[in-house]
Amino acid sequence: MTKELCIVHSNCQGDPLIERLMTSPEFAARYHCTLYTNYIREDVPREELGRCALFLYQYLGPQWGELASDQLMEALPDSAASLCVPNMFFNGYWPMWSGQPGFDYRCEHLDEFIALGLPPEETVLLFMRSDVAARYDLLDMVSQSLRRERERESHTPVKYVDLIRDNYRETRLFNTINHPGRMLMDHAARGVLAHLGMAGPDEDALACLSAPLDDFELPINPKIGAFFGWEFAAPQTTYKVYGRQLSYARYIANYVMAAKSGVTDFIGYLQGDHVTL
Repeated sequence: MTKELCIVHSNCQGDPLIERLMTSPEFAARYHCTLYTNYIREDVPREELGRCALFLYQYLGPQWGELASDQLMEALPDSAASLCVPNMFFNGYWPMWSGQPGFDYRCEHLDEFIALGLPPEETVLLFMRSDVAARYDLLDMVSQSLRRERERESHTPVKYVDLIRDNYRETRLFNTINHPGRMLMDHAARGVLAHLGMAGPDEDALACLSAPLDDFELPINPKIGAFFGWEFAAPQTTYKVYGRQLSYARYIANYVMAAKSGVTDFIGYLQGDHVTL
């Protein structure tokens, strides 16, 4: 029997979601999935939408023009089903994260020290000695992140913010601000299947899947970890950084060296041979 087309319009969370949905025998028997990546503004062909049976999407508002969720759903056949899926984001582990362009994984606090124009070694030393808990209201910054996520969650029937709130202290739930780990991705897949009225995943098959989106684990400032009592963010903790294991201090040293060298593609820098261990 020919399978029906499921279009997934999503960011980097789309691939691990599809992988997990496919552990449901019922879903896998009925659908084949095509992923269109939203944040790179990948075009979704109207002829594909016209034969779509199931449209899974992360909500995009009117500012996205032709890629806005409402615009895309207007092109679906009347017989198609649609479901808004989670678009999970949490910067509570990295409250000084900045999405400003010009450097990947920017930290506003560290950028202030780099802007002083001191030698790299002195920059790193001063930053590592800085008292972030005295400078920032860390608890309020985490609370703000959860409040913002409630608004994002409002678009999907698959609720997940309570899971973040109840577990972020004991378990590291995100590898980066928008790369949720196994607990959250498994939860999203179970929720999607439930709202589709389909059998859940085969739990054994689900457990055998590799951890999602884990090629890069954004290191967490151990002083923030100490403030909250996060055992997974200690000074001696090491993180996966594109095939290497780096401590927070070593990661910061590479950040400073790259920034002072005029690097803008910090991801490429971390993936290359420039990294100091």
